[in-house]
Amino acid sequence: MKLKDLLRELTLRSVLTHLGLAVGTLMLVGLVFFYIYLPNSTNHNDEVPTPDLVGVPLSSLDSILGPSELRFEIGDSTYSASHPPFTVLQQFPKPGHPVKKGRKIYLSINRSSPPTLPIPNLLESGSGSLANAEAVLHSNELRRGRILYQHSPFKDLIIEMRMNGRVIEPGDRVPKGSVIDLVVGDGSGPKDFIMGNLVGLAYDNALLRLANLSLHLGSVKIPDDVDTTDIVTYVLKQLPMPGDSVSVGDPIELWIGPKDYKIKEEESDHERENK
Repeated sequence: MKLKDLLRELTLRSVLTHLGLAVGTLMLVGLVFFYIYLPNSTNHNDEVPTPDLVGVPLSSLDSILGPSELRFEIGDSTYSASHPPFTVLQQFPKPGHPVKKGRKIYLSINRSSPPTLPIPNLLESGSGSLANAEAVLHSNELRRGRILYQHSPFKDLIIEMRMNGRVIEPGDRVPKGSVIDLVVGDGSGPKDFIMGNLVGLAYDNALLRLANLSLHLGSVKIPDDVDTTDIVTYVLKQLPMPGDSVSVGDPIELWIGPKDYKIKEEESDHERENK
């Protein structure tokens, strides 16, 4: 073998040897870094399972999370009637999920009181039957309570809505999940019945009440010193009066004006009709 060829072979062998040593060294360094240094520096093996916090009171979270060196943060709050106030409703990560010590657990907490929402109008002709009332209440996150029958020629027609014994009107705000009692006609009442009280109702609600009782709107009167432009008007007076006997189809006269207006009886003859 010539000297030139020998030198070439030795040089190639040396390069391959050094290259192999370099690759081996890199692999060794990688193994040490990923399997020894990195786990120790990042607490890779220092994990704990996420505790189940659903239903736990807010006041008890520190004592539960403290031993595991975990923290918590309240992300939002909602309302659930099936859980006590200020208890955990949801959490992330989920229970049992392995997390590192010092990890923050995000929580959704139950509110102390439910949000309020407006009462749907069950007195409207389209919703004013008992058959539709429960579905309408359910869709509005309310519950139907007692059914109170009242003498009326109109069977199952909703005459009134009540909550805790108090009459409520469409649009009144009540807590979510409230129980609404319904006063409905029993279908056995005579065509003559006792007139209810419309005074204090918003004018639009009074019209719905008259329609549900199959009574007609008579003349509508406004006191001379009242301007009803761009205001919500309320019933100030009615004829026939509450407690008077009326018949199906009778006209009912209404005096309307601002909510707190006090009508004077002696002014009745001077009030003008609303056209």
